[in-house]
Amino acid sequence: MDTEGLDPQKLHGAPPLMPWQKFAEWIGMGDEPIVLLTWVERNYLPSRKVGKRTLVNVALLILWS
Repeated sequence: MDTEGLDPQKLHGAPPLMPWQKFAEWIGMGDEPIVLLTWVERNYLPSRKVGKRTLVNVALLILWS
């Protein structure tokens, strides 16, 4: 998995769950959101489906790093 765009320092202060699009913006990948969506779809990032929305589990991601 290539997660060089994912900096753990950028996760500080994030809510426990956030929509994948907002998460992409939060970590500075707003110009390449499809990359982050691919990470979520391939389970490289912890996520949870709530209704129609896919949320990145930021709390679990912080524990992983």
